[in-house]
Amino acid sequence: MEFKEVVKNRYSCKKFSDRQVENEKLTAILEAGRLAPTAKNLQEQHVYVVQVEQMLAKIDAVTPCRYGAPTVLVVAYDKNNVFTYPGGKRDSGVEDATIVATHMILAAADEGVDSCWINFFDPEKLAEALELPENEEVLMVMDLGYAAEGAGPLPNHTNRKRMEQTVSYM
Repeated sequence: MEFKEVVKNRYSCKKFSDRQVENEKLTAILEAGRLAPTAKNLQEQHVYVVQVEQMLAKIDAVTPCRYGAPTVLVVAYDKNNVFTYPGGKRDSGVEDATIVATHMILAAADEGVDSCWINFFDPEKLAEALELPENEEVLMVMDLGYAAEGAGPLPNHTNRKRMEQTVSYM
């Protein structure tokens, strides 16, 4: 698919069928995340692929937003392996994991796989439920799968502010 079409047509799917994402498509999505740039190329991300019902139930226990997706990616990063910016007030963990997640969401759309970025959960509770290493912080959960019949973008999906309202030239 043409990149402009991927960006224009991708939406957050909120109702998934039980059709599983094919392994080759899942691998392509994960590869897009692996290739994403990170500060100083530290590659501090860790992506957990969750497909087993018992583990999906643990995700369901901390968020109502799985929407029936048969595959969930949990994107975390190693808090001990980040670049600290000048001034010492910020580090690269959140933004690097965000770049990784964004690459995977766009790759999913390119593969014809629907997704939804989920941040409606307590990251510490999710990490504890999934027994993730203490040095990792969960950024987001990504639902992956195929839209159920009747699913589609929210009514306001195409509403966008004018460029002049969001961009300033200096």
